[in-house]
Amino acid sequence: MSVKLSDGRTIPIEMHKVRIVQKTSLVPSSRRLEAINEAGYNTFLLRTRDLFLDMLTDSGTNAMSDNQLAAMMVADDAYAGCESFYKLADAVKDVLKFDYTMPVHQGRAAEHLLAKVFVKPGDTVLMNYHFTTTKAHFELAGASVLEIYTPEMMKTESTQPFKGNLDLQRFKDCIKKFGPAKIPFVRMEATTNLVGGQPFSMQNLKEVKKLASDNGIMLVFDGSLLSENAYFIKKREKGYADKSIQEIIWELMEYVDLFYMSARKSTSVRGGMICTNKKEYYDRLLDWLPVYEGFSTYGGMSTKEIEAMHVGLREMTDVAVAGAGPEFIEYFVQRMLDAGLPAVTPAGGLAAHVDAKRFVTHLPQSQYQAGALAAAIYIASGVRCMERGTISNDRAADGSDVYADLELARLALPRRVYTMSHIEYVVDRLSWLYKNRKLIGGLRFVQEPKVLRFFFGRLEALDRWDIKLAAAFKSEFGPDC
Repeated sequence: MSVKLSDGRTIPIEMHKVRIVQKTSLVPSSRRLEAINEAGYNTFLLRTRDLFLDMLTDSGTNAMSDNQLAAMMVADDAYAGCESFYKLADAVKDVLKFDYTMPVHQGRAAEHLLAKVFVKPGDTVLMNYHFTTTKAHFELAGASVLEIYTPEMMKTESTQPFKGNLDLQRFKDCIKKFGPAKIPFVRMEATTNLVGGQPFSMQNLKEVKKLASDNGIMLVFDGSLLSENAYFIKKREKGYADKSIQEIIWELMEYVDLFYMSARKSTSVRGGMICTNKKEYYDRLLDWLPVYEGFSTYGGMSTKEIEAMHVGLREMTDVAVAGAGPEFIEYFVQRMLDAGLPAVTPAGGLAAHVDAKRFVTHLPQSQYQAGALAAAIYIASGVRCMERGTISNDRAADGSDVYADLELARLALPRRVYTMSHIEYVVDRLSWLYKNRKLIGGLRFVQEPKVLRFFFGRLEALDRWDIKLAAAFKSEFGPDC
């Protein structure tokens, strides 16, 4: 929760105690220069031994609660019919109000099954914005993915509280253009990962559901950051301030035909699931579950994680848990703004985002602005962040780059992992880097997978600008920093 101090400042207060710690280290800038070179300037390929703070993602990196860890010790490891699953199913009924639950090993496994069962060649899948693996699965199934976001989403400087809203007029236009039969479903992502973790409003979801139902189109809800989106509704949408997170989640789920999530985020567990009240959907998905994931009561997950998931589902309805990430991210973004840094506003879920187009204005998009900035951030700080820009897009059929709508360096804040001193450190190093931003150069690919190239692609620094940047840092801070 956030509290107001006597000097007028508002700060996020951790509503938990730290009882177990994990050691980290800060390797000197000379080693960081070597490490980023060895990693092909791709932060995914850095080793954790070379990291100070790992802000690559919040996926599977959130801190579990004591009750979750305790639950893992009583897991039923039965291949079929394990009691841990039935605890999860009960939690789903209580928290999400769904009768049918299907565990899968993570969110992209759910997307694979959705693509296998519901998506056909020639279809168009509509969504408020895509995620990398989502788009890949649906396109591999022969469909096109079309984002029908509002214009506000592409403004990195904004006061619009719900930039994740889906554009209703564009939805109507797509129904008219493609026909309902060619739209297997409309997908709402809570919150929009690639464009700043921006939430959508309850009102927008209601209107999307009505338009979808009127045209016989299924509404699919990606709830990977469900509790965070519910928290934003409580804080930002009129009429919800006095509602509990649980009450908001119940109302959200009233409009959902099929729900799936990567449990690695809101529930802090390495797993995922698909839920619905429509037995027809469940049965069609169940046919393929054992082919790709596992039996219906474990679905490719460890039963220990299933135990932790049912606890995490219930815990995420606590406003102190749901708000833990958003409040720290808001503080992080405000500190960046105070320092004159080009942060994406308003603060969203998942991470604080730096607008690379406004940070490295001297670089063309063809030189991968966000990727270059992510590499530079690591050199200057030992902090690993993630590129969310053109590198995260696969190439077009003709081999040309598909330029991203936004070029962002994403600094994820895993829930209950980092402290305010860590945020202050990152803001300081970002400020130094911003003053020296002209030293940051571009990148080019030297090794490039055809699909999801951002995971394993390797690049090189044009004109070895990284050496100059590291030298400038060493000159100011000394050889040991």
